[in-house]
Amino acid sequence: MIDTILFDLDGTIIDTNELIITSFIHVLEKHAPAPFTREQIIPKMGMTLEQQMQSFSGVEDVSHFVQAYRTYSEVVHDDMVQPFPQVVEVIEALHRKGITMGVVTTKNRPGTLKVLEMFGLLKYMKSIVTVVDVQNPKPHPEPVLKALKDLGSDPRKTLMVGDSPVDIQAANAAGVWSAGVSWSLKGEDVLREYNPNYILHTMNDLYPLVEQE
Repeated sequence: MIDTILFDLDGTIIDTNELIITSFIHVLEKHAPAPFTREQIIPKMGMTLEQQMQSFSGVEDVSHFVQAYRTYSEVVHDDMVQPFPQVVEVIEALHRKGITMGVVTTKNRPGTLKVLEMFGLLKYMKSIVTVVDVQNPKPHPEPVLKALKDLGSDPRKTLMVGDSPVDIQAANAAGVWSAGVSWSLKGEDVLREYNPNYILHTMNDLYPLVEQE
């Protein structure tokens, strides 16, 4: 039976999709030779911000892109983010059931703490592993393994939930159960190519996984 659930953040429990896409387009339109589209940005979501900027810009040092992205994102952040449906209710219910929970994300720590606090979720997360807490971000198993160590959890009783192939790859490599979310902008079919153990169609789909005997 699952007794620990690790959540990716952006695109999984918090809908930051439009914030991310808008921020990339805003920054890249001033520096890229041609306009970027949603369709170009979405496949790279889930990677670190630096990796995405390197891919889009074609240059190695993307520190100025990253700073511009974060500056713009900070201004519009609060008006463009919200939890996905059922997230708050389900996480509260899982907490009452005694499920241990954490966040494993490629987001930076300040941004992660801010958005979890905004929606009252921070108090439920007993481990928060961000991109600055590891040497090797997802899809490497290190972030998931760090969360397991922090929590003292058994990988055989742990589920990693995410909206990106890198979440599933990290989970599978770390030896925990993996679940993709069907509300991922990448689409359910893309996630299935990476062999998740489960696909969640709503957050309520977590209940049977923690209630199995």
